Amino acid sequence: MPGIDEQMAILMRGVDYGDPQIRDVMEKELRVRLVESEKTGKPLRVYLGVDPTAPDLHLGHTVPMRKLRQFQELGHEVVFLIGDFTSLIGDPSDKNKARPRLSSKEIKKNAKTYTDQAFKILDPEKTIIRYNSEWLSKLTFREIIEMAANFTVQQFLSRENFRKRYDRGDAIWLHELFYALMQGYDAVALHTDVQVGGMDQLFNLLAGRKLQEYFGQRPQVAITLPILVGTDGVLRMSKSTGNYIGIDEPAEEMYGKVMSIPDEAMLDYYNLVTRLTPAEIARIDADLKSGELHPRDAKMKLAFEIVSIFHGDEAARRAEEHFRQVFQRRNLPDEMPEYRLEEPVGILDLLREVEFVKSKGEARRLVRQGAVKVHGKPIKEITFVLEPPGDGRVVQVGKRRFLKLT
Repeated sequence: MPGIDEQMAILMRGVDYGDPQIRDVMEKELRVRLVESEKTGKPLRVYLGVDPTAPDLHLGHTVPMRKLRQFQELGHEVVFLIGDFTSLIGDPSDKNKARPRLSSKEIKKNAKTYTDQAFKILDPEKTIIRYNSEWLSKLTFREIIEMAANFTVQQFLSRENFRKRYDRGDAIWLHELFYALMQGYDAVALHTDVQVGGMDQLFNLLAGRKLQEYFGQRPQVAITLPILVGTDGVLRMSKSTGNYIGIDEPAEEMYGKVMSIPDEAMLDYYNLVTRLTPAEIARIDADLKSGELHPRDAKMKLAFEIVSIFHGDEAARRAEEHFRQVFQRRNLPDEMPEYRLEEPVGILDLLREVEFVKSKGEARRLVRQGAVKVHGKPIKEITFVLEPPGDGRVVQVGKRRFLKLT
């Protein structure tokens, strides 16, 4: 087991609160807990809560998950909490408008994919999976009122996203104010020592500390990390904005998406989602600034690293070759899935059947955007019909998906 100083260096790497005073308090409290853990032999209980608001985890989710993995490797107890009950409210932390509310059926379906995909980062042998409906669904209205008495409306309205909506005269729904309360109670129910989350979650993590004190528990240490921007390089990565890189996406798709990020976002990705050391990243940064390393080559190294994490080195090599063929050499890939065209089929039906899209609505949008081509020519009508024989024609969707008709 590394010494306390080394553990602190590992666990505080990349941590950001946006406030030096909060960092100082949390750093001191974490050191005390680590010393106590070493003396007693009792591991710290650390958790990360994730709301299953979309079907898949993306790279943005992996930033706090990688910190959770570091705690695991240092011998501490890790809880991966599925927020199946808090998802009914919807976290307002990163939104300038109310989130759409999901049905219980949607949440349950999404939660299954989250638990499957989490083990691409976390050690399945050392991870405890919990669902916050276990305790939140059992709270009485009296208990909720007693917890709510620990907070003021002013505290909530001082949050940037709520303040902006209030100043614009936009609606702030009463149920949104319950979110921090419910997430804070998760820390109470789990008796946690440490909670990990994004910087946008700091208010919720501090709410957990306040409620733990109210219930006679020692307040948890809050560990918050920077927010990963999406492939647009501006907005946070999110399924709802479409700027995400899913961790379960095919290697070629993942590689191509990484190559599409703006050059100025590369260092954030290197720091937040790769296995490279700070010294290695600093060297890449220096070489980029000196002109010794071309941004394209740095991005290809980044894409290889990210694909390798989730699919392995061999898949990363294939994805890199695919990218070189399709984008750098402007050729069609050597290998493509095939579709036997035996009777006329509409383009929307075809894209849905081969699972290039998840719905006909998505297919319509892609056609209207000119993102669907047949043998190099964009399809302009959603009523377009492919007639047999296929005779080697190629259907292309976006820049990275190809289908050979036979």
